[in-house]
Amino acid sequence: MDITEFTTFLIKNIIKNPEMLKVSCFEGDEEEMIIEVIVAHEDMGSVIGKEGKMAKSLRTIIQAYAYLNNIKRVKINIDSF
Repeated sequence: MDITEFTTFLIKNIIKNPEMLKVSCFEGDEEEMIIEVIVAHEDMGSVIGKEGKMAKSLRTIIQAYAYLNNIKRVKINIDSF
């Protein structure tokens, strides 16, 4: 399972409209991986969480997965339609 599939799996289980989820992965500068997560507008609250705690937790889990798979740096962008 690559990091895109892992991110999709995590977020798909916490949102109400999983068919609207789009996860893209791009190569950045100097071995940086940029993961772009796009969800429906009504699911932004579920992904961000109260005071950003859910987003911070998701970033921590995804970065831990990246570390275990020898990916140096990961940046996660969360946006809505």
